[in-house]
Amino acid sequence: MASLLLGGITKDSTLAVTEWFGALQAQDLNSVLWSLGVRLPGRTLPEIVAETERRDVVRTWPMRGTVHLIPSADAHWMLELTGVRALAGAAKRREFLGLSEADADRAAEILGAALKGGGRLTRSSCVAAINEGGVQVSGHLGYHLLWYASQRGITAIAPNEGSEQTFVLLDEWAQRRNTPSREDALGILARRYFRSHGPTTAKDFAGWTMLTMKDAKAGIAAAGLARVDVEGAEMWADPAALEAGPAHGWHALPGFDEYLLGYKDRSMMATPEMLKSIIPGNNGIFQPTLVRDGRVRAVWKRTVGKKAVSVVVSPLTPFTARDWADAEEALQPYGTFLGLPVTVKKLE
Repeated sequence: MASLLLGGITKDSTLAVTEWFGALQAQDLNSVLWSLGVRLPGRTLPEIVAETERRDVVRTWPMRGTVHLIPSADAHWMLELTGVRALAGAAKRREFLGLSEADADRAAEILGAALKGGGRLTRSSCVAAINEGGVQVSGHLGYHLLWYASQRGITAIAPNEGSEQTFVLLDEWAQRRNTPSREDALGILARRYFRSHGPTTAKDFAGWTMLTMKDAKAGIAAAGLARVDVEGAEMWADPAALEAGPAHGWHALPGFDEYLLGYKDRSMMATPEMLKSIIPGNNGIFQPTLVRDGRVRAVWKRTVGKKAVSVVVSPLTPFTARDWADAEEALQPYGTFLGLPVTVKKLE
């Protein structure tokens, strides 16, 4: 848990947390904002949103075809190293949607022109600009074209305007641009992954990045990691992170948090039966979790009202009176984050 910045190792900014992990899964904006909040105790939601406006972090599709929050300076090389693998399947998707590659490229050019000079457009305005530019967009085409332009490194997702996504030119948003060699990039990615998630396996690293096992192993070799034997399994970790030792205590985590999303094998966090409640129907939608000493103890759902946050806790293991008190205490920082008191309801 210490390596996941959940006790023992601390950071002081949104950028520092993001750099530590290398990438935070961020297709659900509210989840990633609380992923940052839980690792920056005392920060409020408006304060963290304001930090994301500094342009040193950005949301885009760097790997697995999924939105992540990453350091802006690393966006280009991450897209070229791991994001490009998602582009390989784009032709089949375009065929399904009835879209030509020429039209996809033209739409990306239209967006680039519309955003040039510091422009920032909402998702709906981006779709309107593509239509006005001569590429007709309807249904799922809008999402695909916005993804395609960002996957190519032309655009990126900026902080929301109200409840709607906004898009910017990546080159204009990223105030500086790191340009490591391919070998160095593999090493950087491996070092960040294993220091924030380790000890864990090369297979988990390959699954997290969508790298081939050959590239995953090359990254591990370049990263200067420590080999760790865990119950007979070969795992890797950053030596400095190992020195921090284990972290203890309760944590209220969002559903799409690296605590679970960063691994293929989640057996150290939850049993198969518990995972059925954490990911109902195995549909890819993760429920928020209450975690004690690295193990899931419950899931929770929140309803945000004008005057309070109502949280329903559903235990996945037997709860004592002390557990209930500790779980309620663990949820209070979420109220601080939102600036609202938290009331906890027990679903036994």
